Amino acid sequence: MTAAFYALAGVALVVLGLYGLSVQAHLLRKLLAVNILGSGVFLVLVSLGGQPGAAPDPVPHAMVITGIVVAVSATALGLVLMLKVAAASGRPTLDDAPKEDRCPKE
Repeated sequence: MTAAFYALAGVALVVLGLYGLSVQAHLLRKLLAVNILGSGVFLVLVSLGGQPGAAPDPVPHAMVITGIVVAVSATALGLVLMLKVAAASGRPTLDDAPKEDRCPKE
């Protein structure tokens, strides 16, 4: 497989992650979409990290390894925040309007 194939697969993952992020209302699905988007970015960085026939450039690889560590910690933080929102509101989604702006039920 060539680097262009991996770059295109990474772009496809980025598009899929952006689609999931914009369409889904459930917070866990949004968090998974952000992780898919990040994986696509990592794949693009690694695939474009070196020229054919030359030794691979270690800088993009080091950036991806650092990004994976940051992504794992950001996912853990996102899960904790999602649980806090679900515990406070009773639903794992974000409302458009705050409770005080809603019309009271009669």
